[in-house]
Amino acid sequence: MSTPAIAWLKQKKIPYDVIHYDHEEKGAVFAARSTGFPLEQTIKTLVVALGDKTFGLALLPGHQQLSFKKLAKAFGVKKAAMASTEAAERLTGYHVGGISPFGLRQRLPAVIEQSILRHDNVMINAGQRGVMLKMVPGDIVNALGCRVTPLVG
Repeated sequence: MSTPAIAWLKQKKIPYDVIHYDHEEKGAVFAARSTGFPLEQTIKTLVVALGDKTFGLALLPGHQQLSFKKLAKAFGVKKAAMASTEAAERLTGYHVGGISPFGLRQRLPAVIEQSILRHDNVMINAGQRGVMLKMVPGDIVNALGCRVTPLVG
């Protein structure tokens, strides 16, 4: 089984382990509970609107809420908000609940919550509901060229 995210990581020779679970509801809480992986190490990938028809990705731990003020500062914009479901799916090529930051239909700039880098391994979506990738946080940062910054609180 492969997704565009897995193919993209394979092409770039970035290590990962694939973890499958029965997807019954979207969200990091359910994914963490289903896999037995800690919620604070389960990353949610959020597609965000940065104004003027520009978008980006925010990666943060499943148990935390995004600060739109910190997000706007990280991207150097006045205001940031969640992208609509339609925009998120159109830009990424993935369904909400299965959005991966890898192998997107359209490349989007990404920022990652700094606390994620404290962990040896994290789990992040593989681009399909019920499929996660276990990875080293530093590999995610390097793969995406994302900025490490405070995004919560």
